[in-house]
Amino acid sequence: MADVVVEPVGSRSQQKRFLRLPWRIYADDPCWMPPLLLSQEELLGFRPHPFYAKSKSQSFLVRRGDRDLGRITAIVNAGHIERYGEQRGFFGFFECEDDPAAARALFGAAADWLYAEGMATIRGPVNPSLNYECGLLIEGFETPPFFMMTHNRPYYAGLVEANGFSKIEDLYAFWGKTSMLASLDSKLGTMVEGVKERFGVTVRPLDRSRFDDEVRMFLEVYNSSLGGTWGFVPLTAGEVKHMAASLKHLIVPELALVAEVAGKPVGTVFCLLDYNPRIKAIGGRLFPFGFIRLLWNKRGIKRMRAISTNVVPEYQAWGVGLVLTAALVQPVLDWGMEEAEFSWVLESNHLSKRTLERGGAIVTKKYRIYQDS
Repeated sequence: MADVVVEPVGSRSQQKRFLRLPWRIYADDPCWMPPLLLSQEELLGFRPHPFYAKSKSQSFLVRRGDRDLGRITAIVNAGHIERYGEQRGFFGFFECEDDPAAARALFGAAADWLYAEGMATIRGPVNPSLNYECGLLIEGFETPPFFMMTHNRPYYAGLVEANGFSKIEDLYAFWGKTSMLASLDSKLGTMVEGVKERFGVTVRPLDRSRFDDEVRMFLEVYNSSLGGTWGFVPLTAGEVKHMAASLKHLIVPELALVAEVAGKPVGTVFCLLDYNPRIKAIGGRLFPFGFIRLLWNKRGIKRMRAISTNVVPEYQAWGVGLVLTAALVQPVLDWGMEEAEFSWVLESNHLSKRTLERGGAIVTKKYRIYQDS
């Protein structure tokens, strides 16, 4: 490795090199979608972000001569340590040319920094946690990702595994044509009506007049519903507030539904339009006019990502998730939506997998979370 040099990222010029590297690595890959640069800077800690109120990270670049070959970020997630009582570090934002020496240098630098911070094992990729973009794509390279899902070169898995990492959990992306929703079997409809009648479950769209409060409520239901989910760490109050602000102009209320019992929110289903083609058209830059092109004529977008259906623990056995799914059908058809991706779904989430398969959805992408020994 004498010919490669690893640099800890500190200066603004190094940050810019770190941010721009993917544009060269994916220059000939039509499926790659650039990130929103402002959001990427925040998630890396290059700009303020509430994730880093307690947590910390260090990014690295590797170069040979004057050519940058790859990048990685080592992450200490304080929330994970507090929740699980284990000294586990994370890596994320990994990009690299097909260069084993460069990858080895990157993972070595990340590991050295994490061990110096007291971490004993390493898991990833997460950017910077499971609540944001995560997972290494291992199947489904032929199509572009949906909004806020990752994409990488097929050789990345080999580079990661060559550095002592092996699978700990897979994540699935299910895809389907939205026309399938109209043909859900009559048994499901009967079950839904029975749940609504028996427990008094009602469903409404997100209320635009109380937008900030509503988005915070969605994220609080998300936090409370996932307590038993593999690897889950709740969003902090600061992250909830920040995410609510960042999603404000992207959310379509008709595609964000709330289930209530006696006026109390007990479940939500949350979908976002697939903004990726527009982000690609603006090169990931919101300013000076990119945000206008991103948000103009949302009804022209006919693909969506169903991000989550969440039900608070005391109501999870009631069938509220089915009620929410059924309530989504008409708004989706009214919009004229053509395709939907349901992502991501843990391989250990057998109930969600069976439900999606029953509805005709198919797995089109598989992502992997790795862990060292």
